[in-house]
Amino acid sequence: MAAAAAVLRGKAVEKGFFWSLLVVVLAVSALPGSASATVYLMAAGLILGLSVVETGYSMAYRDELTGLPSRRAFPDTLAALGSRYAIAMVDIDHFKQFNDKHGHDVGDQVLRMVAGKLGRVAGGGRAFRYGGEEFAVIFAGRSRDEAMPHLEELRSAIGNAKFTVRGHPRARSRLKGAKRKSTRRKKLAVTVSIGVAERNGRYTTPERVLKAADKALYRAKRAGRNQVRT
Repeated sequence: MAAAAAVLRGKAVEKGFFWSLLVVVLAVSALPGSASATVYLMAAGLILGLSVVETGYSMAYRDELTGLPSRRAFPDTLAALGSRYAIAMVDIDHFKQFNDKHGHDVGDQVLRMVAGKLGRVAGGGRAFRYGGEEFAVIFAGRSRDEAMPHLEELRSAIGNAKFTVRGHPRARSRLKGAKRKSTRRKKLAVTVSIGVAERNGRYTTPERVLKAADKALYRAKRAGRNQVRT
């Protein structure tokens, strides 16, 4: 049962293989050459085929590192928007310096942490990894003012989530006593800057709203970072 539960929590192709194998067992249990055996085998092939298609879609449209929809999925979502929406651009502050100082593995952990917060943004926002340390959030059916409290809550949640960096194992092994204890872990603050814009009489297309949100993001950076700007 534990193994089955682990499979069911796995990727689509793993779950598809599990269910198709189960159906094949049912087919073998049925009378050879019977109609039910044929139906079972056809069902097994269909399940496996659908799981492969789902896995291919996930690989193409979902960012592997963060689990968020990727930039490739972004245009389809923009095209489906109605006449009322807001778009926010989110950028991790000083990420390049942070990445250079602490290494790419720690940088990836930061990206996953921020993505986890973005994936739980309230207000109906849908988050995407736009590229590098930049993310986008679409609020379909929401105005800029309606999205603002949720973006402020997101910014605050990320800033309050202190990120712990562990020292290198070999470096730690050479340290003793209080010195070793004090250098074992280092907590760093990760912050984000956010720019948001909405569709209105001036910005009438998703592309224009996106560009306006990007300009608002740079205003947030120039104003000192760790803030939301319109």
